[in-house]
Amino acid sequence: MLASTGTAGGASNDITAALTIPPSSRADRWRQRWRDIQPRRLSLRSRILLMFGFGALLLSSFLATAAYSFTRSSVVNQRDKAGIEQAYRNAQVAQNELSANNPSAKPAIDRLNSLGVARFAINYRGTWSSGSSTQFGPDNIPVALLQRVIDDSTPSRMITRIGDDPVLVIGIPLTVTDASYFEFVALDDASSTLDSVLLSLLFAGFITTLAGALLGTLVASRAVRPLGDAAQAAKAIAGGRLDTRLEPTEDPDLSVLANSFNDMAAALQARVERDARFASDVSHELRSPLMTLAASAEVMQARRDDMPERAQAALDLLVADVTRFQGLVEDLLEISRFDAGAIRLNLDDLLVAEFVRHAVAASSAPATPVAVTERAERVIIRGDRRRLARVMANLIDNARLHGGGDATIAITEPEGEGEPLGHIWITVEDHGLGVPVEERNLVFERFARGAVAGRRSSSDGAGLGLSLVDEHIRMHGGRVWVEDRLDGEPGARFVLELPADEVGV
Repeated sequence: MLASTGTAGGASNDITAALTIPPSSRADRWRQRWRDIQPRRLSLRSRILLMFGFGALLLSSFLATAAYSFTRSSVVNQRDKAGIEQAYRNAQVAQNELSANNPSAKPAIDRLNSLGVARFAINYRGTWSSGSSTQFGPDNIPVALLQRVIDDSTPSRMITRIGDDPVLVIGIPLTVTDASYFEFVALDDASSTLDSVLLSLLFAGFITTLAGALLGTLVASRAVRPLGDAAQAAKAIAGGRLDTRLEPTEDPDLSVLANSFNDMAAALQARVERDARFASDVSHELRSPLMTLAASAEVMQARRDDMPERAQAALDLLVADVTRFQGLVEDLLEISRFDAGAIRLNLDDLLVAEFVRHAVAASSAPATPVAVTERAERVIIRGDRRRLARVMANLIDNARLHGGGDATIAITEPEGEGEPLGHIWITVEDHGLGVPVEERNLVFERFARGAVAGRRSSSDGAGLGLSLVDEHIRMHGGRVWVEDRLDGEPGARFVLELPADEVGV
């Protein structure tokens, strides 16, 4: 009883919980279920292909049906006409033999057999006689046909089946004598002809459908080509080539797409160039007063010991903010150069291990350890020394400000890299909270701080450092990404992948 009571109570609670579900939640749940059971929408190319294939199938089916009906009607009518003419000739022969008041139909039967007629039956004065082919007799004549020919004295014909073969039975009353003549005309040759025609039409329909599908493939390829060009142009614009445009066309439908896309691209280019000029102009305008402010701070720093304690604290804050402001202005100038396409790399052959050690020594954390594999000690990269040093400095600053302390740097061969070596990895690991998966692309965008910065330990920086890292590495033909540390410890692992060659290889 106790268990039963508990179950009933649990069921009651479940029902009560179900009844208290908000209507909006139930509606969202049903909408999600509806979206899950809906079939996936076919691509434009597939829809065009199916339209042509289905259209060709319908057209070929219609033409095949019409052709078969016309052929069948023609063959049957021709066979019917020939059979009737022959039956009337044979009936005339039988009537001539029966007109002499013969007591039986034997003379007529012998005469017809001598002429090679084997499939007939004669009703003479109520007595049935058949030809040499005993398979065709009065038992095979439909009752309705017998009534019309014998009782009503009306010539008639009817198609029936004897065994598995269709047969045309023609009945002719012989008016001179009390007799009726029935002849059996085989239609198996007509059926064979119609079967051959049907097979040919089915094969032609298959070929037509296949040709329609092939034509649909060609048309679909040509129809979606402008969309492919637009997609490539959009991809090029997204990659920074803002001068990309679609070729003008005389097609009235495609010209609307091309003109609208080109107008959009021109407006976007003008907007980006205007923003770039604004950032560049602001940065240049800020440099002069900033230099004056920095020089004044240096003068005050030289007299720091003569100042009161509170003035010294204010001076330290001023110097720190001026330094951060200088970095921000330099970053803005660098970004504006990227946008204007004014970046030119001064490429040199750099021994990667030696270069990284020097870059770390000149950074804000010169004691950062650098681990290098034996093979990486012999690797050379071709790059711009100043810009790659800026990349390392930005990553070290990012780890120092947001990564919970000092970073760890390693230079290794890429995982699975074979012979000869084509790339080198420079990894920077920190001890912070790491970067969530959904924000690992966001951190490389300009001024991207938001939710990421909210979880980092400091608010220093304007969100341009990692953006510059990405820009510089891409200009060197490499890539950068962030992932979790491989040792399972909390923190982020930034990976630089650069093209490299091995000394002596």
